[in-house]
Amino acid sequence: MPLVHALWSPVRGLVLWAEHDRRPAGTASRSAQIALPHPFAVSSANLTALHPGKPTSATLLLPSRANRPLASSEMAAGKRRGPTLRPWSVPALIVDASELDDLDDAASYGASVTYLRAVARLAADLVRRGRVLPTLVRQGDAAEARWRPVLQGVDFVAFDALVAAMPPVGRAEQIAPLTGASPRALVTDALHTLVDAAVRDRLARADPPVDLRGDRGAAGVWLSALQGGDPRVELPLDELGVVAGAVAKWDEVADTDVVDGRACFRLAEVATLRQPADDEDDPDDQTGDGTKWQLRFLLRATADPSLLLSAGQIWSGEANGLVRDPRGLFAAELGRAALVEPMLAPALRRTQPSEYDLTLEEAERFLTSGANRLVEAGFEVQLPATWDGRRRLGLRLSVRSTPSEQVVARSRVGRDELGAFRWSIAVGDDEIGEETLAKLVAAKTPLVRLRGRWISVDADRLRAGLEFLRRDPHRRGQRPTAAELLELVHLTREAPLPVTDVSADGWVGDVLAERVHQELQPVELPPSFRATLRPYQQRGVAWLAFMSALGLGACLADDMGLGKTVQTLALEAVERAAGDRRPTLVLCPMSLVGMWQREAAKFAPGLRVHAHHGSARAHGDKLAERVAAADLVVTTYATAARDADELEQVTWRRLVLDEAHAIKNADTATAKAVRRFAAGHRLALTGTPVENRLADLWSVLDLLNPGLLGSRFEFRQRFAAPIERGGDTATAAALRRLTQPHLLRRVKTDPSIVPELPEKLEITQEYRLTREQGTLYAAIVDEMMKKIENSQGIKRRGNILAAITKLKQVCNHPAHLLHDGSPIGRRSGKVVRLEEILTEILASGDRVLCFTQYTEFGHLLVPHLADRLGVEVGFLHGGLAKGARDAIVERFQAGDGPRILLLSLKAGGSGLTLTAASQVLHLDRWWNPAVENQATDRAFRIGQGRNVQVRKFVCPGTIEERIDTLIARKRALAGLVVGEGESWLTELSTDALRGVLTLGEEAIDD
Repeated sequence: MPLVHALWSPVRGLVLWAEHDRRPAGTASRSAQIALPHPFAVSSANLTALHPGKPTSATLLLPSRANRPLASSEMAAGKRRGPTLRPWSVPALIVDASELDDLDDAASYGASVTYLRAVARLAADLVRRGRVLPTLVRQGDAAEARWRPVLQGVDFVAFDALVAAMPPVGRAEQIAPLTGASPRALVTDALHTLVDAAVRDRLARADPPVDLRGDRGAAGVWLSALQGGDPRVELPLDELGVVAGAVAKWDEVADTDVVDGRACFRLAEVATLRQPADDEDDPDDQTGDGTKWQLRFLLRATADPSLLLSAGQIWSGEANGLVRDPRGLFAAELGRAALVEPMLAPALRRTQPSEYDLTLEEAERFLTSGANRLVEAGFEVQLPATWDGRRRLGLRLSVRSTPSEQVVARSRVGRDELGAFRWSIAVGDDEIGEETLAKLVAAKTPLVRLRGRWISVDADRLRAGLEFLRRDPHRRGQRPTAAELLELVHLTREAPLPVTDVSADGWVGDVLAERVHQELQPVELPPSFRATLRPYQQRGVAWLAFMSALGLGACLADDMGLGKTVQTLALEAVERAAGDRRPTLVLCPMSLVGMWQREAAKFAPGLRVHAHHGSARAHGDKLAERVAAADLVVTTYATAARDADELEQVTWRRLVLDEAHAIKNADTATAKAVRRFAAGHRLALTGTPVENRLADLWSVLDLLNPGLLGSRFEFRQRFAAPIERGGDTATAAALRRLTQPHLLRRVKTDPSIVPELPEKLEITQEYRLTREQGTLYAAIVDEMMKKIENSQGIKRRGNILAAITKLKQVCNHPAHLLHDGSPIGRRSGKVVRLEEILTEILASGDRVLCFTQYTEFGHLLVPHLADRLGVEVGFLHGGLAKGARDAIVERFQAGDGPRILLLSLKAGGSGLTLTAASQVLHLDRWWNPAVENQATDRAFRIGQGRNVQVRKFVCPGTIEERIDTLIARKRALAGLVVGEGESWLTELSTDALRGVLTLGEEAIDD
């Protein structure tokens, strides 16, 4: 992939050139004064394919060695002896600076491109804020009209920072033998050129059009040249001198940090007809007929802010002596303001402008946008006291609904039970009647006077709002479902105006106020249900019953170990006792099928459970019979995908998705199959609704309530991108408000939950590598860095992930890396430390869970630990059949099985209850906090009566320590978005990656 560089040429402007990302062959010996073709520069044809532009060539002074220029990658790798500056000729393109942000993804871009983008941003910002002035540039008898930047205060500091930050390649063009232009001269030229182009573009695109031209002699010729595409000013020398002398006064203002005054703009409403009283219901009161809007120009003295000079005082000479050159300063300020707000330009065509009469449309535009732009540019703006810019036109929704307790008592709430439902249009707190609305729509006025206050309204949106009210089907008694109602309140995709106020009582009010699970009274559990629920679990069951009655998909996102399964079984038992015998389909990982059978038999023995899995599972009529005879049908995600054609033939009472993050990728065959299943209610159970990305949340909630969050693209644009990339807390809060009605999450740190759980102590368990491990580690880094440096794209990412895997394996044990079946011995510092810790745990009488992400490492450890410690060591991994897994869990929990249980993170890290253990060891790190927490929660959960110790193995000076630190820094919006595994490491630069992987001296045991 070619690397593109940029430079600013005083003659040609923005110039791009590129080099191939590989080392060149040497070139023939030559004089250091002669510019030979750059041996690995991208050709003109290939450069034009990357970006349109005018082909040219450039002579650059570049660091060189051995008769060849150094590649950029060689410069980045570090300085070595002997590079000297020598001239090289390169193909180049002259490019419009406005196209800096429109570059081809087929190339990568160097620091010089980013740098010139920063210069262009400063130029655009100066123009946006009106920090520019017109000037006249003379070269002999020729002259050009130009717009120049005004650098004062922080803008001058920003300019100096850009001068200091210019990358060497940005000043590489050869101007004289073995010299280039100074950074200050280049930045000055670039900024002046970019500002002039930006102002001319702004004037050309102004709406309404701005015309500075006029038949005013020499000044008119100069003004015409400031606006058009031709900057030349063709005047006799004497007239040119007069213009130059007048403009020089503005240059004096621009070149000083001391400004004697600032323009002030006062908008006044002048009554031309009788204004009705505030309480009169007269159309004129709404439309504003009979009011003239006038913008008056003043000057506020800087030295004495109490001194506010009118335009009349300035032009008459009364202000002379109060500020320096009041007329010149006032004219300069008004000219600068016209660039910020083009509607002022017509007023400046007058010889001595003092005020400007605005049309109603211009007044509305000034009030809503122009005034803000002027204030941002440093001007003072005074608006009438009757203007109220805070009140917005919007929809108001009033809803009366059934009390929440009555909803829970019913198995289903239909459209007719939602109560009154009414839309209206309001401005702030003032509701607008339909008759008044019709008058405003007919008047098509952008300004409205209500209750003595002026507000801005969009006539088209007002008309659309009136049409919305008239065609609203709910006004004709067609009430929405609960899902439709919540979508209207939160998204209102069909509404032409935002919802600015919602007045709701009953269950709707409880949902919107986020108080449902506190307000709901516990449901009465049938005598057949044999568990005693804790208070928070009782509230959870009531919430599930509430959501089920409304037909709203729900996500029970309690922390691992807080009893999501038992709450679901309680809901099923309640509904069965009420006479609902339709079957529920439960989807879960294979390791949890047996857990659902056992939990149901233990807590809700009245529920008929059928496990649909394995090669001998039923199909066809036999499956239909078994489903009809069951209350719960439990199957795996994989089996559900394979048998989707049969399972979708059943209309399920409920679809339960246990460990719902299994369908976090909506594009998988499993997720697509699950979406085909028809169910009266959908319920997701997961402790990690957001595991890696916000797209996980969209996938789960869109399956529960299709369309709730919009399409995947809409969700990414509206929520995911602002939150994940920019850390936008306001957008995160909006997303939480939108998802909250459908998601119930309790964490173990909640005050109502903490008394139910023991304490959890987390320990970073350090160890040191043996000499053998250290030697292998260093060799892997050297070998893999060579491969990484010489690869790109997908191949580079693959090499980085391979290096990470090998380094993790060598930290575990040399035999794990070499796959040679060699003896364990005392060759691994981690294994030696593991033996010591396990010896202490066994002596204390505790049981322990040891998690590893590598099944192979587990197979190495089991016989070694059994021999060294003289005890049975269990191992639960994905290669075991379901019966074998269930037997291991049952023996461990019963206390008659092994006291040490090794588990592969994938097979044993979620869903299981292993509270017999009070010790948890993470032998090798997965680097995703959510995954580690899930694994820890096998022991740290409801039912655990002892404190839990969690040890995470880390070797200082290795990848284990460095990535752990980097992930802690990388986290943003804690609790909403977590790290993305190891994939982000593949985007690090080679130097940064070497720093992460290189072995530190503290890593090896002396």
